Amino acid sequence: MDASTSVETHQEPHDAGHEHHELGWWRKYIFSTDHKVIGIQYGLCGLVFLFFGFCLMMLMRWQLAYPGQALPVIGKWLPHIFGPGSMPDGKMTPDFYNSLGAMHGTIMIFAGVVPLAFAAFGNFVVPLQIGAPDMTFPKVNAASFWAFAVGGVIMMISFFVPGGAAKSGWTSYTPLAAFSDTGPGHNPVFNGQTLWLIGFIFLISSSLLGAINFITTIIQLRAKGLTWMRLPFFVWAQFVTAFLLLLAFPPLEAAIVMQLMDRVAHTSFFLPAGLVVNGAPVDISGGGSPLLWQHLFWFLGHPEVYVLILPAFGIVAEILANNSRKPLWGYKSLVFSVLVIGFLSFIVWAHHMWMTGMGTAVSAFFQTTTLLISIPSVIILSAFFISLWGGSIRFTVPMLFATAFLPMFGIGGLTGIPLAFNSADLYLHDTYYIIAHFHYIVAPGTIFGLFAGIYYWFPKATGRKMNDFWGKVHFWPTLICMNVIFLPMFLQGMAGMHRRWYDGGQGWAVSNEHTIWGLTGFQWNQPISWAAWIMGLAQIPFIINFFWSIRRGEKVNDNPWEATTLEWTAPSPPPHGNFIHTPVAYRGPYEYSLPGSERDYTMQNEPVEPAERTRRKPPAEPVLV
Repeated sequence: MDASTSVETHQEPHDAGHEHHELGWWRKYIFSTDHKVIGIQYGLCGLVFLFFGFCLMMLMRWQLAYPGQALPVIGKWLPHIFGPGSMPDGKMTPDFYNSLGAMHGTIMIFAGVVPLAFAAFGNFVVPLQIGAPDMTFPKVNAASFWAFAVGGVIMMISFFVPGGAAKSGWTSYTPLAAFSDTGPGHNPVFNGQTLWLIGFIFLISSSLLGAINFITTIIQLRAKGLTWMRLPFFVWAQFVTAFLLLLAFPPLEAAIVMQLMDRVAHTSFFLPAGLVVNGAPVDISGGGSPLLWQHLFWFLGHPEVYVLILPAFGIVAEILANNSRKPLWGYKSLVFSVLVIGFLSFIVWAHHMWMTGMGTAVSAFFQTTTLLISIPSVIILSAFFISLWGGSIRFTVPMLFATAFLPMFGIGGLTGIPLAFNSADLYLHDTYYIIAHFHYIVAPGTIFGLFAGIYYWFPKATGRKMNDFWGKVHFWPTLICMNVIFLPMFLQGMAGMHRRWYDGGQGWAVSNEHTIWGLTGFQWNQPISWAAWIMGLAQIPFIINFFWSIRRGEKVNDNPWEATTLEWTAPSPPPHGNFIHTPVAYRGPYEYSLPGSERDYTMQNEPVEPAERTRRKPPAEPVLV
């Protein structure tokens, strides 16, 4: 870590002080090629989609809590928005419930969390953390955002075509997805399921363009002296995430094109011979395999879980180190763990397919790899907990969300271990246990990491801080309601309640005969739903705080958190080119509480002093006498 190791030269960023002409408003804020503006565009759009997807779930929770009853107040208006077949007389139809379920999953993951976690934070933070003036391919970066925007718009349009949005689940399993929304009354293209596929093509193309850009930028545009083992852990997390997207999305894009052809060109990539629909044989060539779709979907679907969680790991790492005022424990073990996760995530996908009847040798392989991938995840979580030990912890709002992330992700991970075994999955598959397990990883897990990142980097983006009081008003009800929503779902799942039932499980004997903490599995739907609606209200302080603070928040200096990484050496908000002077990295990313230092933080661009080198010499070996 001495100064001699910092002269390793990488491609040096251009000086940010060069002359440039002033751009017009549309070019500067709408059709921008600046990575910061694109990151903010991704962030705002991702938050809007997250909130919209959450609203779809809140509608579903009414039907689960009060099956067949009219939704008060807004129920009579929804048919005017979503069509007369959605909620006649304010009562939800089964088809509309299926549309809500399919679009909730699709929007929350592919139009909400991925754009926010990977594209928004990655675009805004990564170039700043590596000392780069911009992304390597600015126009490709802009094309990535607009492909995402087009895909999102197409997904939204699908709600308003005859028959409504896609109804075949967020996994779009064939042959159901091949025949859904077809026949009389449906346009062959402008129907929910086909628009879902077309929109998905644009969303995938967006992620592929972004992944290429991130990989190239991190390899080529690191500041002088910023060696691989001096990168902030957030950059490592984004780097591995980009590779996951680049390698896992193309098979799914090919599969989506094939399913689209099955729908509009009458091919049979996924359609076997002998299908009967509505009591009549289907006139198709056949020869296709529905299982092929599942393999291609889950080959992306499982790495996708780590596309969601790895950026959150990176965000939490930055905030834990900053607010415990000590270096991350086991930095190299964290880096190697995230690399191992990236590799193993490609060879565990079939644990989503235990019910397809795979042979014992194949199932044993996927059970083993599924158990193995838990090891690096446990290493990362353990390193985060150990990093807190002995720290001078500041419970800022970002730190509240970051520390809450740790046990929430732990619950999600531990409850996934039974699902690694096909014998246990036989009973738990497609029950509410799956919903609880996955959402503990993504909702109080990933989304808590995203909230932490918004509060943490908001001052860098705006020069102002979000209000601490309203941040805590946002945090505590959200944390409590998250657990009230998802913890009982483990019990519902073990009681046998199916995750896709429109009636909430009221007709299933197992869900009604077993009492859990005084309520049957079906009766638990009411407190769960009320917690979901309260949590929706708890997001209002965040929304107001976010937009109010952009103009009225407390003004802060360039490094309000007294952090160490390079983004905090840039002005807030950063100008065109990011840095006034080209940064040089002389040390690691988490130099907190160095012995003999006047401050408890030392920034990466501060040269290593000779006296500091002396202090860092390892103690002499003891002499045995």
